[in-house]
Order: sequence, then C-alpha cells, then structure tokens
Amino acid sequence: MAAKLAGGGGGRYSLGQNSEINVTPFVDILLVLLIIFMVAVPMAVTSIKIDLPPAVPNQTNEKPKEPVFISIQKSGAIFIADKQTSLDGLEADLNAKFAATGQAGPKDDQRVMIRADADVLYADFMGVLNQLQTAGWFKVGLINEDLH
Repeated sequence: MAAKLAGGGGGRYSLGQNSEINVTPFVDILLVLLIIFMVAVPMAVTSIKIDLPPAVPNQTNEKPKEPVFISIQKSGAIFIADKQTSLDGLEADLNAKFAATGQAGPKDDQRVMIRADADVLYADFMGVLNQLQTAGWFKVGLINEDLH
C-alpha cells in the first residue's frame, strides 16, 4: 500500500507500478451512504395509528339505489335526466323525479350526480350545488370524463 521508494532498475526517476487497490475511499463512501440511509429511512416510514371499523358485508343483498343525474350546459341550462328545470324549481323537480323512480323518502338515502359542460361558469355550477345543499341533499357526486 505504500509507494515504492527504493527499487532496482529502470533509472533514477523510474517508479514501478503499484497494483494494489486503495480501498479507504470506498469504505469512506460506504459509511457516509450508510449514515444517510439510517437517517432517511425512519422519516420515510411514517405511520399514523387509526382504528378502522371492520368491513361488514351487505346483509340485505340490496342493490344501491340509482342516482338522479343533473346536467348543466354551457349556457347555464339545468336538466334533471332529460327534463329542463330552473335553479328555483330544482328542489320540486328533483323531489318529483325521485318520487317517479320510487325513491321517495328521506334525502339521506337519495343520491344525486352532477355532470357539467367543461365551459360552465363556476357561479352556475356552485349555484346548483348550493341549492342542493340548502334543500337537504348531501350525497352529491360529480361526474367527469375518464382520461386515458
């Protein structure tokens, strides 16, 4: 591991080849990497204790109820299924639609899905959501286009 200081032949300034590998820099790098990983791994593995309820299978074998679809066009026109309505008449028309499909009852069991044109004004969209919430429908889903 030491340089050849004395040696025979080859002249006054001739140095022989040292064929041994100096492993000290490799060990230093490995120790630094080991320390980095020992510090980084505990931060990457964080867990929050949550006591989740057990899954309960559907005992009644009852299919979920069909949702009612509300569509909002770019012009601001509102449709329940294929029937046009207004923001003021939304609650009455939605109650009539649920009654027509045999889902009249508490609004907690009724599901509403909203789909809107991409260019609908935010105020029009939020007006429909606010009207639904004011009327008592809280199970509201939003439908978007599936991008691949």
